[in-house]
Amino acid sequence: MATGSVDFVLRPFEGLPGEPDWVALKEVVPAATAPARTTAEHGSREVLLTTVLPMGWPALHRDDGVVLLALQSQGGSGDASRDLAAVLLAALDVEPGTAVEPEGLPGPGPRLQDVLDLTVPFEVTVEESFGYWLAPGTERTADLAAAIEEADSGIIPTVKLSSVEAAYWCRMGSREFLRWAQPHDEQKVLDALARLHSKRESGFDGAKFVGYFRSSGIVVPVWELARGTEAEDIEGAVAEFLPRFEAALADETPLDANARRARAGLVARQVTLR
Repeated sequence: MATGSVDFVLRPFEGLPGEPDWVALKEVVPAATAPARTTAEHGSREVLLTTVLPMGWPALHRDDGVVLLALQSQGGSGDASRDLAAVLLAALDVEPGTAVEPEGLPGPGPRLQDVLDLTVPFEVTVEESFGYWLAPGTERTADLAAAIEEADSGIIPTVKLSSVEAAYWCRMGSREFLRWAQPHDEQKVLDALARLHSKRESGFDGAKFVGYFRSSGIVVPVWELARGTEAEDIEGAVAEFLPRFEAALADETPLDANARRARAGLVARQVTLR
């Protein structure tokens, strides 16, 4: 790849359809896919976005001609969109059945916003197996089956909620959580959460707000759910919570003392992901 400096971009996926879901797949969802398509300039090629690929490959030109692009790639130039676009363009040029190996950081060049057709919606499918790494009809040898089974063993149960955008239920051991990526400005989200938290209104139906992640310039609040809660159990509660959250987001009055203290506590507990 080219050398040179790439400017840091706080929100690399801004302007793409489904920005919060891009971040969720990049950081907190173990196995999922979403279809995409390149622009006519880049051949109107079908692309399958994925969380990860075997061997840490950043991309794979599958035997059937479909290009898989992994969002959870290691390293970065400071602009994840530029990094992924460089890998995608490289994958389009290699022969079917070829993986793109990790290389050096790219220099300035096109970003995903330049390479992808932005009219294609970002429709996520949470996967229970990495079997989609293989083209349909591919014979599963014993080695391939074992490799997929080993990868599958690391998948934590995850479900995308249907009642709101970019919200993911997951089970980690004996505990359940909701992780809900937000499209709004980071500071507005923190102010809204602080307003609700200071009034003990940041939870819903047995769910306790426990903190948030920061990644790619957006906030991913996290709630711990009542033990044994399934994804379908919270669909209605989250939908009912949404208007309360939106009202807090729209509130532009200065934070009062309680909300300021709550906000300081939230910031102290944040976890920044890459």
